[in-house]
Amino acid sequence: MNLSDPQTFARVFEQHERGVYASALRILGNPAQAQDVVQDVFMRVWRRPGAFDARRGELATYLRLMARSRALDLWREAQAAGRATDRMKVVVGDLESPVDVQPGDATERADARTAARDALRGLPDNQREALVLAYWGGLTADEIARRVHVPLGTAKSRIRLGLQKLRQEFPALALEAA
Repeated sequence: MNLSDPQTFARVFEQHERGVYASALRILGNPAQAQDVVQDVFMRVWRRPGAFDARRGELATYLRLMARSRALDLWREAQAAGRATDRMKVVVGDLESPVDVQPGDATERADARTAARDALRGLPDNQREALVLAYWGGLTADEIARRVHVPLGTAKSRIRLGLQKLRQEFPALALEAA
């Protein structure tokens, strides 16, 4: 099967688009994201038609496995972004305080938030930017690298160094690496 031939590719798309969509939708539960996965899977096949080897299995299985893999990646990214955002909301105080909180507890929390903000302001600009993008923005190190136009290793180093400095200056700030 010659997937680089436009007619063959169109026929393959028509035959397998629904199965690829269904595989992605089962994982993501979001029709728009599932459609994005379909587009991504078929774009990958179009760009690298030789990656499919009929000796290793059927085309339908290959396409659905690609869809499943991409959908799981998207789902994991969303989960990680949600956890990172929740952690930072707690640090900066975006979450409402419970009604039964004692005034002393509320004051301690406000002091901790102020100290955390001050510690964050004390970081070099590039490290602060990386941490804000990772924790508030929910971006991965790879996404940060692309956004600020630096190598992936540089983005990871900025996040790691920023977290180390925050932990040294404010040990109670227990943030996890992105």
